[in-house]
Formats: sequence, structure tokens, C-alpha cells
Amino acid sequence: MDVADVNYYDVIVIGAGAAGLMASIESAKRGCKTLLIEHTNKIAEKIRISGGGRCNFTNINASSSNYISHNPHFIKSALAGYSQYDFIKLLESYHIEYHEKTLGQLFCNGSAKQIIAMLLDLCKKYSVDIKTNCSIHDLIKTDRFWLKTNHGDLCSQSLVIATGGLSIPQIGATDFGYTIARQFGLNIIEPRPALVPLVVPEASLQTCIDLSGVSNASIVTYKDRSFMENILFTHKGFSGPAILQISSYLETFNNKTISINLLPDFDLYKNFIKDKKSKQTPLNYLKNHLTNRLVESFAHHADLNKSITDLSHEKLMKIADLFHQFKVMIAGSEGYRKAEVTVGGIDTNELSSKTMECKKVPNLFFIGEVVDVTGWLGGYNFQWAWSSGFAAGQYC
Repeated sequence: MDVADVNYYDVIVIGAGAAGLMASIESAKRGCKTLLIEHTNKIAEKIRISGGGRCNFTNINASSSNYISHNPHFIKSALAGYSQYDFIKLLESYHIEYHEKTLGQLFCNGSAKQIIAMLLDLCKKYSVDIKTNCSIHDLIKTDRFWLKTNHGDLCSQSLVIATGGLSIPQIGATDFGYTIARQFGLNIIEPRPALVPLVVPEASLQTCIDLSGVSNASIVTYKDRSFMENILFTHKGFSGPAILQISSYLETFNNKTISINLLPDFDLYKNFIKDKKSKQTPLNYLKNHLTNRLVESFAHHADLNKSITDLSHEKLMKIADLFHQFKVMIAGSEGYRKAEVTVGGIDTNELSSKTMECKKVPNLFFIGEVVDVTGWLGGYNFQWAWSSGFAAGQYC
């Protein structure tokens, strides 16, 4: 590398998503000469497509309890340093209107493009250089970081990796961040798809195909973790918010069993007993509370066509259990193409929770989805991007 032809920066940030943009802005705000590079031709593509184009940019309830990590305390410092209220304040300073949906989820009234425009305006305000379609061919560290790219040779005092996880490869996700971590001898928690639709075995597939498109408010449980939101039957298995949430907690996707309460606000057994003199069948009774398609698909599992008065307590209990504790065997997931985020990543024990700096490699930072911190569905992952990006931006 000919040092005479090298472009020098104080900070280079790799990855122009939410975390990378935030780190670049905060770094440049401190007076650091900052370069943000992106290997695709688009900036903040995940922001653009999120929330149906309106970007679920944070959650009013964001706290460390809404995240999955091998070190559940790691996120606390970054969240305290830059909270959901700080990002809301930033949006309001740009007069971007927003609204709250269910469970504290905040969306733009207009378009996700408003948030991208805001972030790019801040980059311009603080003189962040941005290079798109920039591929890194080689990266070494001496007293500084030296990068060989298709845009020429680059050098920086600090390097921030904000390259994301493996989810949604169709918009440019790669394993670059993990490759860099391995290059420097860092431990990686094995990544896997998260917030992802689940696939059932062949033996259960026909039921899901028959019910494809049916949505139902449910409680989905795996071990000691439960989520109450809608589920959606698909031609491959299950999706919907409650399924996506629980998917992040499955250690693997093969031969795991989840339990679904299809009547979360209604005690079926108690109401059967209360109506023990009723001549109607459980089939007709259940159609008052669930869609016809859903009830009829379960008809062959139990005595739903007999009148309630003709069924023993044991039979009624069995029917109640079928709908309150519907057991589903999982055979897999729909993979990274349908996953919203990635569980796992750079081991948080390798990083400072205050600065996001690597303990073994001075001036090397990892932020956002590439780190072993994964939020729930509903704006939590964007908040981690803002918080971790802000933290690194103060120290890189």
C-alpha cells in the first residue's frame, strides 16, 4: 500500500444502516474526520423497508428485558446513554410526525424515508463522507487500520463495524462483520435466524395448508417464555407476531415443541361445565369464539360433534386442552431470507458495554445487529442500533 495515495480519516464506519449512520453522525459531531462506507448502492435499506415503509423506529417500552443476549446486562449502559426518548426528541426536532400502535410500537405517520432523510441531513451537517458501492478487499491493523477497497486505499485511527447480521440477504446482508471478528480472534456466538416464520413437519403440513391465511389472537409459549399476539397459519407452518417473537427463543429449529393457546381470554373448560346442560355441540359452541375454518379443522381431533351434555368431564377437559394447549412440533424456520434479525453475533464479553470498543483490539468497535444483542419485534432492534451507534460515536 503506497501511503502517498492513502485517504486518511480519524474514523471509518463500515455499514450504512441505522447503527452505522448514528455512529458516523456522533463521531463527526465531535470533530472527527469520518467516513461511512457501504458495499451496496443504497443507504439505510432496512430502515426504508421496515414497518411496511413507515419504519417502526423504536418502542416506548424499550428496556434491557426486551433483548436476548448471553449477557442480558450488556445493553443497559447503551440504553441509558441514548434511550427511546432521545431518538423521539431527535425526530421531533425534524418535525417528523409519528404514532403509537400496539404494545408501544412507534411508526412514522408518513414514510420511513423521512428518517433516512433526517440521518443523511445530519451526516451532511457534520461533514460525514459517504462512499457507496465500496467493497473492502483487505483490512490490516498496525498502529492504525488500513483498508484496500475498490475506491482506493483508506486509513483510520478507529474502525467501527456496523455491518449487521445475516437476515434479509436480498438487501445486502453478509457475514463481513463476523469475518472481521474472526480475523482479530474474537469469540462469536453462533448466529441463527430470529423473528422468523416457523415450518412444521410433513405430518402436520396439511392442517397448516388448509388454514393458510387464518389469523388468531393467541398466547404462544416455549419453555418459560410466552407472547400474546396474533398467529398466522401459512402454507409452510406458522407466522404472525407471536410466532416471530417466540422464534427468537428457540435454540434450534429442529424437533422443538411450542404450545399455542388459541383462546387466551376465555376458559373453555369452565364455560363447558357452566353450560353442561346445553344441547349444542362443542363444534358450534367454539364457532362463537373462533373462525369456522379453525374449529372445523380440529373436528377430527376430538368429540366436537357430540352435545356438551353427552360428554364426560374428562372428554371436555381434553377438548379444552386441545384449544388452550395446542402442541406444535417445529421442523425448521423459513431462514434468513424471511428473518427480520439475527440472534447471536460478536460475544458481548469481547466488548465494553459503555463504548462498544473491542477489549482485545484498541479502536475497533462493533455495533448494532452484528453484536450478540437481539431485540423483540416492535422497534426494539432499531433502538439498539441508535443506542449502540451513539455509544460508539462518543468514543471512536
